Amino acid sequence: MNIRRIAAVWAAKAAGFICKKMGRQGVTWAGKIALKIYPPVLRELASEVRRDIFVVCGTNGKTTTNNMLCAALEAEGQKVICNHTGSNMLNGVVAAFVLGAKLNGHMDADYACIEADEASTKYIFPEIRPDYMVMTNLFRDQLDRYGEIDITMNILETMIKTVPDMKVIVNGDDALSAYLAMDSGNPCVFYGISQPVMKNDTNEIREGRFCKKCGEKLQYSFYHYSQLGDYACPKCGFKRPEPDFDAEDVQVGDRLSFRVENRLISANYKGFYNVYNILAAYAGVRTAGFSAEHFKDMLKKFNPENGRMEQFRIQGTGVTLNLAKNPAGFNQNISAVMQDTAPKDVIIAINDNAQDGIDISWLWDVDFDLFGGESIRSITVSGIRCQDMRLRLKYVDIPSVLEPDVEKAIRDRVKDGTGNLYVLVNYTALFATRNILKKLEGEQK
Repeated sequence: MNIRRIAAVWAAKAAGFICKKMGRQGVTWAGKIALKIYPPVLRELASEVRRDIFVVCGTNGKTTTNNMLCAALEAEGQKVICNHTGSNMLNGVVAAFVLGAKLNGHMDADYACIEADEASTKYIFPEIRPDYMVMTNLFRDQLDRYGEIDITMNILETMIKTVPDMKVIVNGDDALSAYLAMDSGNPCVFYGISQPVMKNDTNEIREGRFCKKCGEKLQYSFYHYSQLGDYACPKCGFKRPEPDFDAEDVQVGDRLSFRVENRLISANYKGFYNVYNILAAYAGVRTAGFSAEHFKDMLKKFNPENGRMEQFRIQGTGVTLNLAKNPAGFNQNISAVMQDTAPKDVIIAINDNAQDGIDISWLWDVDFDLFGGESIRSITVSGIRCQDMRLRLKYVDIPSVLEPDVEKAIRDRVKDGTGNLYVLVNYTALFATRNILKKLEGEQK
């Protein structure tokens, strides 16, 4: 019996409980306390996972994909440890294990599904030694924290090579992710969408326009969005790999549907990007050796949480909360909002705290002019950098209401709005805004 490990688990559980009672997230504190008491706690608990450990990395879609993969494995009758809240740095990962451990300090889990911050993989990978890595995409994100995308790619490739038997399940439509996986030398599985789904004629910032292998400009037969699409290098022959899991007959609207392996998959979600999230989770559970016969049933029950197209109902108003923290993600958010043709109100809350990245110049790379449609009845800007957001909208001739207080902004639109409200927030605004929405829902009961 390891007394220090048991003490670490008990202290973490106590910290998590107290923070929850105080209305705070508290997950990272639980991990920090556990590491302080017993530094090897993550490595030892991870070694007790009976079968395999998945790590989910990538700029956008990590939380949804990771939680969906966890739900898919649970639907197959497996016990799974997962950092559901999206706390994806070292302390958050430690917290997932210690909070999921039994009171005797041991694990009872068949699998672990761990979302990992790309820059934090250098601390996480040596401790948990993943069996599978799901890579969603690589976009420019928080330049003042990550630097240019090449830095992130170098970190990921170094860490992937430290686990040479780890199988990489990668979005083959992203030239950056595909090159990284191929160049690592690890075994790879690819997923993607081989046929164009919708017209893409926006002026999006496209990362990785040049071949990572030889430097030549890549040629695209079509784009899905950002740099995702069908690409090939005319000089060295690097090209989009043939997907092992190919989404066909993709339909986008009030619902998403597609076929993969002659199986019809449908979900009551908006946003084309969610096709990739669903496909990544499907590829993960299939690569792990399951038939995925329960995958469709899982999707019917799966409820995106933690501000990923999360739904609320407040005084007759339907409210959708979604995270938007970089240009590619924000553009896809706008696309999802505009797929809803009903009259709607929009609130955009932008903060510039350390976790957001204090450089918010990325707002100028977002296609906010797409919000100029008739269905948008009002846009309210909120958060610490609401004035910057208002200025950005002014440059595309879109008027906005200024309200720095997010709760007041929401109450105003619920009281005097269309009954259809979208709230788009960046990282540190997410948890507070979600708490506000839950509180407002509770006031009705």
